[in-house]
Amino acid sequence: MQSYYTVTTPSHQPIREYPTLNRSKLVEMELKKPITDHSVPVPRSYPFWFGGSASSMATLLTHPLDLVKVRLQSAATQGRASMAGVTVHIISSEGYQGLYAGLSAALLRQLTYSTVRFGVYEDLKVRLHQREEAKTGSSLLLVPLSALSGFLGGVAGNPADIVNVRMQSDMSRPLRDQRGYRHVFDGILQIVRTEGLSSLFRGVGANSVRAALMNSSQLASYDIVKTSCLGTFSMADDTKTHLVSSFIAGIIATTVCSPVDVIKTRIMGSTETESVWRGLKQSTLAEGPGWMFKGWLPSFLRLGPQTVLTMVILEQHRKLYGKLMG
Repeated sequence: MQSYYTVTTPSHQPIREYPTLNRSKLVEMELKKPITDHSVPVPRSYPFWFGGSASSMATLLTHPLDLVKVRLQSAATQGRASMAGVTVHIISSEGYQGLYAGLSAALLRQLTYSTVRFGVYEDLKVRLHQREEAKTGSSLLLVPLSALSGFLGGVAGNPADIVNVRMQSDMSRPLRDQRGYRHVFDGILQIVRTEGLSSLFRGVGANSVRAALMNSSQLASYDIVKTSCLGTFSMADDTKTHLVSSFIAGIIATTVCSPVDVIKTRIMGSTETESVWRGLKQSTLAEGPGWMFKGWLPSFLRLGPQTVLTMVILEQHRKLYGKLMG
């Protein structure tokens, strides 16, 4: 039952009666208010190149791990090779500088592949947030958005990726089969001259699928885990949260991408045109299903630190940008 209060004029004449709200009514209205979680940051636009910059900085530290991973994955005959054994062999036969073979190609790959995948993803994230209908369940939509941006990044980075794989695996090949690229641009020119321009996109299917899987399992999972840390667990938006989120994202990305990563490495390292399905068939017949996780540990030991460093550095880019731009 509602009660009423009376508004009076100075002469004490009643003007109008208004209903008062009892306690239960106030509680009901409060519960119906939309909940805004101020602990979860709202997506904002950042410079397109931030992702490429952060990934390149991380690559300077993680390149040796990527090199060992490629050497382990490149040939089926090296099935018993271990990460430690490959590392020792590289140092003993090529010196410590051998751990940085193909660095120029790895950096160009990040400046193309990662710039596109991060740039497109961040732009799509902002657009998604601006849509009224995306307020509910928008986290799930991050998966296809990140997959699309990863696919586009895979296409953009394919030429540099081919040179990167070849330069990293070159010293593990017989002397007569070594290509001897001096740097990434020398590699691109030699490929165009001897194999044709289209060869720069050899394996683009496997590479783009792998990039789509990588992005959807790395960037989307990072954002989802980070949002959970900030909202559900009330953690601060600081380096600790970024480390936890990126470490979990690295585990997920390594596991999801491992089968495609192995096939991509073998196709790109070959001079023959080979389809993804043929590569899958040959690898399964020759090695059994275990080939899908060949080099998983070195992949994680490379991708885990790469993911952590990239996301932490990217967050610092954003933090600095926020301070400069206000």
